[in-house]
Amino acid sequence: MKIATWNVNSIRARADRVEAWLQRSDVDVLAIQETKTKDENFPWDLFEKNDYEVAHFGLNQWNGVAIASRVGLEDVERTFAGQPAFGKNGLNPVPEARAIGATCGGMRIWSLYVPNGRALDDEHMPYKLKWLDTLKDQASSWLAGDPQAQIALMGDWNIAPQDEDVWDIDYFIRERLTHVSEPERAAFRAFEAAGFADVVRPHHPGPGVYTYWDYTQLRFPKREGMRIDFVLASPALAARVTGAVIDREERKGKGASDHAPVIVELD
Repeated sequence: MKIATWNVNSIRARADRVEAWLQRSDVDVLAIQETKTKDENFPWDLFEKNDYEVAHFGLNQWNGVAIASRVGLEDVERTFAGQPAFGKNGLNPVPEARAIGATCGGMRIWSLYVPNGRALDDEHMPYKLKWLDTLKDQASSWLAGDPQAQIALMGDWNIAPQDEDVWDIDYFIRERLTHVSEPERAAFRAFEAAGFADVVRPHHPGPGVYTYWDYTQLRFPKREGMRIDFVLASPALAARVTGAVIDREERKGKGASDHAPVIVELD
């Protein structure tokens, strides 16, 4: 069995590439981020004609998450309990379309698009940290309730947990960029402390192993990327992992997303 995560950066703009990739990769479950569309405009037919059930959560042209599965799709949750809301300048906060969960083939899959802090002093940063802390508390409670639960927290985490996860850590520190700050990294480590393991890194250790390359400044051909897409698995699910693939080839060519799909192979 294969499960995967992919920030597609607009499902409608990349529908043909997504369909071709599904057929080529033969994954059983795909967690998708940044669909950038409302539910009524989501390309449901794309998945149904390829024998995938799909659940989508999209409110507008921003964010958006989905799960496509050919091994069942049950108990869909849009947002996790207590998910923080955001409102500019604290006004009219609303939950964003950043998390969707479903049970697929006995696994509890969460497709997550973690908020981007934007800048160290931006109001999105405390929102990001609160969002992660609340999710961590929820994930801890899921494991406490069932230590044998098979849970995958999959998606674009907008965090590079280790120095080797960016092309030049000195540049990030000098420019005071997000993704590598200690509060963000501490938030990521909290999931590991709660029992969730990064199941891809053991199969693809760094440095120079990335999942995202910005469109600007020729970042991809220069190999100036970031590792920010992760599959964090509960102990019972991590024990089933036999391999992993970061599909860098899918970042190539016209119309590619700026993220590569990340695949985990299970026994």
